[in-house]
Amino acid sequence: MILISEDVWGTPFQKLEGSFPIVRNDDLWNNIDELKSALKDATALVVRNRTKVTADVIAAEDSRRFHRLASDLGVTFVGKVISFFDGNEEERTQEILELLRVGKTVLVVSDAGMPTISDPGFRLARDASAENIALQVLPGPSAVTMAVALSGLPTDRFSFDGFPPRTSGARHKFYKSLRFDERTLVFFEAPHRLEESLADALASFGSDRKAAICREMTKHYEQTIRGDLSELLEWSQKNEVLGEITLVIAGATTDAKSVTTEAMVARVQEFESAGMDRKGAIAAVAEEFSLPKRSVYAAVVDANKIGK
Repeated sequence: MILISEDVWGTPFQKLEGSFPIVRNDDLWNNIDELKSALKDATALVVRNRTKVTADVIAAEDSRRFHRLASDLGVTFVGKVISFFDGNEEERTQEILELLRVGKTVLVVSDAGMPTISDPGFRLARDASAENIALQVLPGPSAVTMAVALSGLPTDRFSFDGFPPRTSGARHKFYKSLRFDERTLVFFEAPHRLEESLADALASFGSDRKAAICREMTKHYEQTIRGDLSELLEWSQKNEVLGEITLVIAGATTDAKSVTTEAMVARVQEFESAGMDRKGAIAAVAEEFSLPKRSVYAAVVDANKIGK
């Protein structure tokens, strides 16, 4: 028996009516004792989504999408809906803080992923916590963890580095600084920059580094393309790239035997360029490659002799 405890009906139920006994009692939901009794004989219970958002203000990354989502899910709300996106985040943060200071409740929602994580909300969370204003998080779908899971790459250790730099030179340098990182690397990328970004990644990590393009995570047109960087670059050149992109790149698989003298010296120079002294840079490289510090030191000394 299918028990319908509220005023809901339509074609799907009419189709089920031919195969299953259906009992309708629109007011049953209001009488818990009767509901419990009726459930003993029911194999399914149909109820209406009664979710109601009671926040005084709803700060939405895209107010139109929020209205549509609430309608599709049957969610009702009474608060004022305001826009809260990258372009107005700084100004809106101050407005929202004023509301919070006088005791108002504000709900922050983003299109996909999670507010504050490469989405609007970081400044608000930072400033609100600094004033000891209560914060609560309602975990939702995250493009980062979803992409890692779908990529087929190791999930035990990964890093999220947001959006790579927009210009090719800065982006190449950014990727190059990560080429020895053994963690799975996760980035967001704009669709119109994906091809150039993959080209810079290929130049930095090598053509055979495994990766995945995860498109529209948590959304209707979700898609994952896996392969090495050369294959993904070719895909981006042959296909129109639309939607929100999460790029996942495998970490380095370097072991001590495969580390060349040139690689050790180059890595020491990178640490020095970042402001680290030579002793510290040598120690960092030795730890990174699981090598004795004397081996890295000897490589640097030999390189200096050759340079002279």
